[in-house]
Amino acid sequence: MPGILSFMNQEAIVVKNLIKRYKKATVNAVDDISFSVNDGEFFAFLGPNGAGKTTAISILTTTLSKTSGDVRIAGFDINTHNNDVRKNIGIIFQNPSLDLNLTAEENIRFHAVLYGLYPFYPVFGMMPKAYKDKVAELAEIIGIGKDMNKPVKTFSGGTKRKLEILRSLIHNPRILFLDEPTTGLDPASRKNLWQYLKEIREKNKTTVFLTTHYLEEAEGADNVVILNYGKIVAQGTPKKIKDSLVKKYVALQTEKPEALRNELQTFNKEFTQEGNTLTVYIQNGGEEVQNLIKRIQSPLIDIDVHLPTLEEAYLEIITPKEASNE
Repeated sequence: MPGILSFMNQEAIVVKNLIKRYKKATVNAVDDISFSVNDGEFFAFLGPNGAGKTTAISILTTTLSKTSGDVRIAGFDINTHNNDVRKNIGIIFQNPSLDLNLTAEENIRFHAVLYGLYPFYPVFGMMPKAYKDKVAELAEIIGIGKDMNKPVKTFSGGTKRKLEILRSLIHNPRILFLDEPTTGLDPASRKNLWQYLKEIREKNKTTVFLTTHYLEEAEGADNVVILNYGKIVAQGTPKKIKDSLVKKYVALQTEKPEALRNELQTFNKEFTQEGNTLTVYIQNGGEEVQNLIKRIQSPLIDIDVHLPTLEEAYLEIITPKEASNE
């Protein structure tokens, strides 16, 4: 037990040499991956369809068995303490898992009772005040307050998604697994959800484990793992991944390209030229750009600073291998 407690104070998720091979498959769906996620960390798990993300998450959340490797969630081994793992996690799956014949509130109530948060009462009015207040708070944030007493079978896809998000947050999980959480949400709901997730991370030190196709949502992650063909092909902070794969540059347009070319050569700057535009490659960001512009004497018509996005780095990693299979 002391080992578990000391582990819980540091790492929320530890994965070592995880392998999953399905029966009759010739290759591993998850192929010897290792990574860790600290308590309170915002962690992004990225990759194209078929990369192995859903398989890995299913193993981490105890809904799928592994072939080999070690996995600990909230300090508990997923094989020997799977019930303890489930008590510490919340999950928003990519595919809906709601009871369509119940109302929205009934879905939440049964979920809360299953987690042992509250005793079961047959009607909402009999539930404890703490439960009612929590449901009202989350319903307001997610934007489904007016729908709580309606049958789920009458909901649109977006409203079902909001309900799943609310249900996964009701028990204040220590680790929150978000598998494409904002798919189908309108922009306002996406913004409200991420604002709330930021607040609970700061208040409760909740660990957020995200997979998403909206790569801008992963820009603020503390760390990123990119998976392709079951293997980890990149990992680190978003900045580290971007810096290692995509060049930063400043495009300078001038009426005197030769003069500007001569200046840049004296600065020992790497650059390319196309017509009246010279593209200067930089290592850092704002301060380096400012110093460069101050030193240039040639008149400039236009300045365009390009700093890479995580999406550009992601495409740089996965596109060549995908293209070779076409």
